[in-house]
Amino acid sequence: MARSSSAVSLIPLGGVGEIGKNMWVVEQGDEILVLDCGVMFPDEEMLGVDLVIPDIAYLKERRDRVKAILLSHGHEDHIGALPYVLRQLNVPVYGTRLTLGLVEAKLEEHGLAGDVRLHEVKAGDVIRLGSFTVEFIHVNHSLADVVAMAITTRAGVILYATDFKFDHTPIDGKVTDIHRLAELGRSGLLCLMSDSTNAERPGYTLSERTVGDTLIEVFREAEGRIVVAAFASHIHRIQQILDAAQRFGRKVCVVGRSMVKNVDIAARLGYLHVPDGIMIDTDQLDKYPPDEVVVITTGSQGEPMAALTRMAMNEHKQVAIERGDTVIISATPIPGNEKSIGKTINHLFKLGARVIYHAVSGVHVSGHASQEELKWMLNLTRPKFFIPIHGEYRMLATHGELARQVGIPAENIVLPEIGDRIELTPNGIRKGTPVESGRVLVDGLGVGDVGNIVLRDRQQLSQDGILIVVVSLNKQTGEVLAGPDIISRGFVYMRESEGLIEEAREMVKNALAPLASQGITEWGTIKSEVRDVLQRYLYEKTKRRPVILPIIMEV
Repeated sequence: MARSSSAVSLIPLGGVGEIGKNMWVVEQGDEILVLDCGVMFPDEEMLGVDLVIPDIAYLKERRDRVKAILLSHGHEDHIGALPYVLRQLNVPVYGTRLTLGLVEAKLEEHGLAGDVRLHEVKAGDVIRLGSFTVEFIHVNHSLADVVAMAITTRAGVILYATDFKFDHTPIDGKVTDIHRLAELGRSGLLCLMSDSTNAERPGYTLSERTVGDTLIEVFREAEGRIVVAAFASHIHRIQQILDAAQRFGRKVCVVGRSMVKNVDIAARLGYLHVPDGIMIDTDQLDKYPPDEVVVITTGSQGEPMAALTRMAMNEHKQVAIERGDTVIISATPIPGNEKSIGKTINHLFKLGARVIYHAVSGVHVSGHASQEELKWMLNLTRPKFFIPIHGEYRMLATHGELARQVGIPAENIVLPEIGDRIELTPNGIRKGTPVESGRVLVDGLGVGDVGNIVLRDRQQLSQDGILIVVVSLNKQTGEVLAGPDIISRGFVYMRESEGLIEEAREMVKNALAPLASQGITEWGTIKSEVRDVLQRYLYEKTKRRPVILPIIMEV
């Protein structure tokens, strides 16, 4: 397929082959739209890393071409990178009311409030951005105010349908706009980009309302205090908890910074109905009997600093788990979090709590479409070309197979990888020359200053520790004047390994003597010799490779 004036490029900068940091580039001519701007949470190997965000080098080089960032909804994996990206790209941001409410709070935390052009849209709106036309279409998910986007390009209409399911009994009564999706299919949809999170799960995803039914039963049986951990952004779940609390005459206390913030935003914008007089502060908890209280908290993923985790470890200053409490973990583990969640659940059981969690209950349903719904989306929209998005590679591949089952030719399906340039024309789809892409690590206040070398050092330090060798040399002759002194951290305990440390000292002395006799005083050569000698010796003796840090002082 030759590149033509009608060609449109779709470029994933995140969110494919992984869970999180969703970001897509839509490019035609000299104009660019950016779809979503999310973060990913670090895996176990990213020691010390706080967040992972997309590499936007491609966009920075073309910042004058970027028309806008369009947001599908307010989850962290779709908006979390905005404070970092908007410092480098001064572009307008479009989103629904709740999405922008969550964005504003995030920008305020980062000192960017008032510096960003935020434009509110709602489902059904159609806007013009340069040569693009974008229509926003309501879909159901585990958050309110979520939209798919139909983008009209020179090549045809592209539907970006990330994070959706077909819920026929949603909490807010607003079902996915099936009629509009079908109209797009009848009009001739060029390309569908569709959520693959649950592509491996057969059947249909249950309605969010079924969780409410389960909560009612749990609340009815609970004799003591109830603690519910959920995602802070899951407004519909929080609404059902509030409704259950009101039904059984319980007061509600919200704990956890992000939970408090999101409940306040959703209530203020009208997405959450808080019954009068139901809310209490943490300092009022002791004024009510346990069977008259519900605590809504963060920590459903076992995050080390989240409120539920600190409660489980008896480290929370205001809420202590007591025997007879019922703890509901109303979430499914994000891949990679299973171990930390399991640890939290174990501690809660040890404290005497009754713990109800997803593996053995119905206190959570997914916000993502399962296989039969994914097929339904494909049949409704009848796209010419298909790109599975939002998921690890096996999920994308499974979704691609579902598309083949409903009749889309294999040659019209593309499985994307980060940095791919997928070129679309009215008559064809192919992968072109990839663009610069990858990941940027956020560590404290540092953005991008931690890379693979730093992570490798951290992993080695965590596995085998560090050995510091301090030696004083004569500046002119290289003769050893003091030391070598050896300090070990995370390698061996000095008192119990005196023999090993003493032999290591002798090895260093013996290595330095020939260098001094040859008049070698160059630091790099001396450090390299010390490091090589110790690495060989220590591996032979311990089968471990600590980080060896020689410190040379000249006198």
